[in-house]
Amino acid sequence: MVDERIAIYPGSFDPLTLGHDDIVRRSLRLVDQVIVAIAATTTHDKNPDFSLDERVELISEVYGDEPRVQVVPFEGLLVNFARANGARLIVRGLRAVSDFEYEFQMALMNRSLWPEIEVIFMAPASSYTFLSSSLVREVARLGGDVSGFVPPPVLRELARVYGSAVAGT
Repeated sequence: MVDERIAIYPGSFDPLTLGHDDIVRRSLRLVDQVIVAIAATTTHDKNPDFSLDERVELISEVYGDEPRVQVVPFEGLLVNFARANGARLIVRGLRAVSDFEYEFQMALMNRSLWPEIEVIFMAPASSYTFLSSSLVREVARLGGDVSGFVPPPVLRELARVYGSAVAGT
């Protein structure tokens, strides 16, 4: 019997963008299951617009039609979370060269903490390389149309929080 291949895709996902979604769905080509691991705390100074519970619920809705995606909050060291969930692979998205230095450093640290873990870097589809959660939040706050940047359930919640202009209406 072959062991199930499980990948962890960690992040704050505030909110989940189509770039994140692209990485999740393409990761499913490589593994049997993807755990979208929503960090309760982050390594960067971020003030989330959505609570941890709201992000879990919203992202679970986005992947409600995909049984191979599990959405789970986590705290503490990522490698401990991965080990506890039977995952030996961490998936990270790289949008630009500027992401690489930080992600490379984190990958090396994770591997030094647990040598059995592997990290793969994936570039999103070229149409999403500029996209970030913070940019989506900023455009939504200012009343811009973000309908082309987030999945429909996320758009609905952004419209609820910031007004219908974010949906281009």
